[in-house]
Amino acid sequence: MPAKAPVFPGPRTGRGAVLAVLLSNTDQTRAEPLRGRVTLAAIVRTLKRKYHWPVETTSFPSNAADGRATWATVYSLPPEVITAAMNAGGRDWLKTSLMDRIHR
Repeated sequence: MPAKAPVFPGPRTGRGAVLAVLLSNTDQTRAEPLRGRVTLAAIVRTLKRKYHWPVETTSFPSNAADGRATWATVYSLPPEVITAAMNAGGRDWLKTSLMDRIHR
């Protein structure tokens, strides 16, 4: 069964904000914090299941600020997915998403 084509969420949504970071392929540590009650993991899960984005997840052991052991997770899109998305209207969508964030 062929994979469904990814769908771009609304650029003013939390899903749009997360996808903008993934498509821009920039360091996620500089991304704006999410506001509201939804977690980053929940947004990524929705991007994968509802919007069909093949987000890759990598988790590794880390230390919390207070010294406790914890897990850190990094989310990314494969380079070929980013290229295909940009060629399928992603450049315009990304500009819209980023401009909306600047003008808030």
